[in-house]
Amino acid sequence: MRFRLTDDQKALKSGVRDLLAGRFGRDALRAAVERPGVLDRALWRELGAAGFFALRLPEADGGVGLGLPEAVLVFEEAGRALLPGPLVATHLAAAEVPGAATGQTVVTAPSGGLVEWLAEADVVRGDTAGAVCVRSVDPLTPLHRLPPAAGTSPAGGPDPVAVLLTAAEQLGGAARTCELAVEHARTREQFGQPIGAFQAVKHLCAQMLVRAETARAAVYAAAVTADPLDIAAARLLADEAAVRGARDCLQVYGGMGFTWEADVHLFLKRAWVRTRRTGSNTESDELLAADLLSEAR
Repeated sequence: MRFRLTDDQKALKSGVRDLLAGRFGRDALRAAVERPGVLDRALWRELGAAGFFALRLPEADGGVGLGLPEAVLVFEEAGRALLPGPLVATHLAAAEVPGAATGQTVVTAPSGGLVEWLAEADVVRGDTAGAVCVRSVDPLTPLHRLPPAAGTSPAGGPDPVAVLLTAAEQLGGAARTCELAVEHARTREQFGQPIGAFQAVKHLCAQMLVRAETARAAVYAAAVTADPLDIAAARLLADEAAVRGARDCLQVYGGMGFTWEADVHLFLKRAWVRTRRTGSNTESDELLAADLLSEAR
């Protein structure tokens, strides 16, 4: 399959990146870190006005009228910017929950045994009885844990669109950590030369790029086919690219990467949290394994 973005898709991706850079740049990101558990409602409404949540709604219903490939591009940019909030749940609720499409209503839902942003949500889709607040590794993602029985996947398995949009966010994070590693390798000097001149650092950056681009191909292809197996494979590759990419980026940064002031640790923590969402890598593994076994029989 050969897949290239159209001019309109490129413009959409660029426009969302510019919007997030202006509205949720590094200063806003760090300010959000200092206010854990507080959702920026003004930003949420701006996202709604820009069509973030209504992207796949028909124009006749007040939406943008685009498809799953465009949603993937938008969520990739959200992941790249570390945009906080229950983005996937609100996007999926746009057609059913009043105010979700415009960003007036924040929607969350149980996902992988956890609930993100439960205290800040206006609407909760699903049973959260017995949910207990837990300390999240990611300061930008407050979490509640569900009882074991309530944390199981619903009948029919996880929503493939939710899985794919999470993979798109992971892809955005993987691409951004690769950029951060390369930028640091070009400017940080040791022994009178940039550390990017050393073979070990070159290999780390090259491996990050290969994983990110492999995941990109899989995520974009799954957005076109919408096949659950393609989505499961894309999710596995995106999770690996995001988690291992952030860890390798920390390695390139050295001791600086572990400091609170650096942003690299935020990407790693968010990637860890996303791996626990619905359609986690374990469920995706099982789906692909079941398909392979059925073919073998």
